[in-house]
Amino acid sequence: MKSVEAKPDGLWHHEGNMITKLFPLHVGMRQYWRDFESLEKWTREMPHMDWWKDFLSRPQGVSFWHETYCIRGGIESVFLGSKETGSQPGLLGFAPNLDANAAMFSARRRLKREGAERPSVVAE
Repeated sequence: MKSVEAKPDGLWHHEGNMITKLFPLHVGMRQYWRDFESLEKWTREMPHMDWWKDFLSRPQGVSFWHETYCIRGGIESVFLGSKETGSQPGLLGFAPNLDANAAMFSARRRLKREGAERPSVVAE
């Protein structure tokens, strides 16, 4: 993955994983970041920003799920994609569900983080 190979500032560890016993195939990753600001900055830079814009404009049956845990409080689970999955992954299986679009398209807003917000990847 080009964005990880570029060794972005603040990325401490990245590991890929693949679950082959499920259909469809599940491909994922786990990352550990120094702080929220480093992660947020990375999501607004190339090549990650281009990938995200492309995914949102034409998901083609692909689902996207991520969870963010902050040491000093704040946790979120975001699931975008196919509604035909049946059970929802991770925290979405039991926690309140909030659409991550419009005003809530920002992790900074969802996690109620202080500080200046970076421009959105896509127009709200």
